[in-house]
This record gives sequence, C-alpha cells and structure tokens, in this order.
Amino acid sequence: MKKIIKYILIILIIALVVMQFIRPDKNEGGYESLAAFKTETNVPEEVFEILKTNCFDCHSNQTVYPWYAEISPLSYWFKDHIDEGKDELNFSEWKSYSVKKKDHKLEELVEEVEEGEMPLDSYTWIHAKLSKKDRKTLIVWANLARLPYQLELEKLRK
Repeated sequence: MKKIIKYILIILIIALVVMQFIRPDKNEGGYESLAAFKTETNVPEEVFEILKTNCFDCHSNQTVYPWYAEISPLSYWFKDHIDEGKDELNFSEWKSYSVKKKDHKLEELVEEVEEGEMPLDSYTWIHAKLSKKDRKTLIVWANLARLPYQLELEKLRK
C-alpha cells in the first residue's frame, strides 16, 4: 500500500512539473480594444478607472496578471475564469453587440453591482473591493449609458 501511495505522489509531482512548461494562452489584447466601448458609452475617466481596476481583467481582451498566475494549475484556473467572464460580457467586443444586447449587458452590470455579485469574491480576496462610492458611481453611469440604447429600442418598437 505504501508503494502505491509513493508512486501516486511521484506521478503527481511529475505532472505538476510538466504543467509548468505547458501554459495556456494569455489574455493580453491591449486596452485599445476598449476604444469603441469607451467612446460609445461616453465613459468618464473616473468610471473607466473603476472598470479597469475591477472589471476589465475578466471582461475584456486585456488582463493584468498577478505573479502567481504563472504557476500551474493556477494559470489554468485563471484562463477558465477569464474565458467565462468574457463569455458573459466582453467590453472589447462591444462594437459587435446589438443595441438590445448592449442595453441588457448594462442592465446586468447594474444588477450585479447592486447585489454585490460583481466583482466576484474570488477576485476581491486579492484585489481591492469596490467601495460604496465606486459602486454608486458605476451604477449611476451604467443607468445613464443605457438611455440611448433604450431610446433606440423604443423607436424600433414603434
């Protein structure tokens, strides 16, 4: 029985070492991919900084990785987490979203921030949490940014 445990441990150690050399692709597309979003939604610099600090790592094509993201299996966990976040909302792909989808994504942003669901706890363990002031600023901005989309949707309904 001790030999089996020893072999399993050796195999696990070898697997962890090998994993260090096989890395997932990084999410480093640059902040220029956010230009359409920033322009179209008229993001004030204060709000852009809040989004950059709390949202863009998982919801854009630009992630600022901490040093420990270089360690496998954490690097795979980060990749999966970022891919899931981008599937839900990718600010870098804003231009490709329909008017209805843009309005809905901003509505969801408001709901998630109001309910304290975003940013995720797993993100705020290491990163700073949104202050009450930042939450309010983000919510007010998102509700204002929704107005042009809501007006356009209303015109389409008539």
